[in-house]
Amino acid sequence: MEHISVIITFVAYLLFMLAIGSHFYKKNESLSDYLIGDRKLNKWVTSMSAQASDMSGWLLLGLPGYAYLQGLEASWIALGLAVGTYVNWKFVARPLRCYTEIAGDAITLPDYFANRFNDQNRLLRVLSAVFILVFFLIYTASGFVAGAKLFETVFGLPYHSALLIGVIVIISYTALGGFMAVSWTDFFQGIIMFFAMITVPMLAIHASGGFEQTLSTLKEEPSGFLNPFEQADGQQLSLLSIISLAAWGIGYFGQPHILTRFMAIRSAVEIKPARKIAMIWVLVSLIGALLAGLSGRALFGGGIPAAQSETIFMILVNQLTHPVIGGILLAAVLAAIMSTADSQLLVTSSALTEDLYRVIIRPKAQEKELVWISRGTVIGVALLACLIATNPNSSVLGLVSYAWAGFGATFGPIVLMSLYWKKMTRSGAIAGIIGGGLTVLVWKQLEGGIFDLYEIVPGFILSTLLIILLSRFGEKPDKSVQQMFEQVRS
Repeated sequence: MEHISVIITFVAYLLFMLAIGSHFYKKNESLSDYLIGDRKLNKWVTSMSAQASDMSGWLLLGLPGYAYLQGLEASWIALGLAVGTYVNWKFVARPLRCYTEIAGDAITLPDYFANRFNDQNRLLRVLSAVFILVFFLIYTASGFVAGAKLFETVFGLPYHSALLIGVIVIISYTALGGFMAVSWTDFFQGIIMFFAMITVPMLAIHASGGFEQTLSTLKEEPSGFLNPFEQADGQQLSLLSIISLAAWGIGYFGQPHILTRFMAIRSAVEIKPARKIAMIWVLVSLIGALLAGLSGRALFGGGIPAAQSETIFMILVNQLTHPVIGGILLAAVLAAIMSTADSQLLVTSSALTEDLYRVIIRPKAQEKELVWISRGTVIGVALLACLIATNPNSSVLGLVSYAWAGFGATFGPIVLMSLYWKKMTRSGAIAGIIGGGLTVLVWKQLEGGIFDLYEIVPGFILSTLLIILLSRFGEKPDKSVQQMFEQVRS
């Protein structure tokens, strides 16, 4: 009976997502419609879809699981993400919205780079598209792993069967409706996630005997569990570890699936109210994720194996709620997964279609052809990501952290400096992309000592230094590029 209630809830939810995809199917007359919604998002959809696609399945799986195992050590990640979210909305959203429209009405991040730096031989555009493909394959795979763990935990399905179900659903409405379908589904998914992140921790704390009893129980854990400056076993948390955890915040400036929302809002004037909505959502959701893990530890002790810690949110739902309510709350996990995976598929598709196919292979391709090519690449990229996700032992948080670092180091410094430094050059941008991206890929493979530092930190620093050095000592940007910068800044 429990499974039937959850299945009915899931099926109703998935049909609603597909209905949204079908609704927008006939509205995609051009590639701009399909990839960026022709810049028509309102402040509510922009803010909620940006944050829902940002947080992904790791908000309800990876972060609660980390808090369940390590206690308040996980709060450094939450703090870094909260600060990074605010800074991104405050200093990137508005100028990026203006610049992308003025710079040739750019509809993708590589398109913006190419127009911003007058990339005539297309090297900058192609490099950007390649790195987007590489890191989004990893990122999308994390969403598929999360979806497989959800169906595996809730319905007892074999991992690979659960993986296939999740992939098919996400492909369906993304390929059908494009950007507007993805943004509106993310809006509704963000509402469900917000509700879940308030409800589940409250239920767990109540089941543990109330807030005071929960806190008292957690104090019986090893001394470091409730100390953000110590590991759960009581050992001192190193400065390297704190920097690595908090450094998640600098990744925001280079995430294409978030930046695309800034580009698509219908007016730069709506950025400020959208920022307020986004920050309320983020703060409540991050606190809720931490409390879910901590209250789960109070309720179950250390009884959940480390390998299953990322399912703590789902275990709480199954244990504490009526099957109908549980189905709605578990749909929040599915919402978190889908809201990011769909955005990632679409951005990857846009890079392949707009920045490779249209520019290099078929410059004279008609709009309808490009829309269908984009739909095809959504399916192709999803299948490749599915192959990466076939390992049932994959960690959602591990895959997300790798891809997050890749985007943050590869594109973050370029986005920031392109918006605020008039004399930044194309050569500097190319060097920054290569330096940041390769540093993350190489650093990730090394272990021990300084290499335990989160790879986003050295990647971000090296990318920034390369941009400055090649921009200062290389050829100067031409006058048209500098005039465009002045036009945007004014």
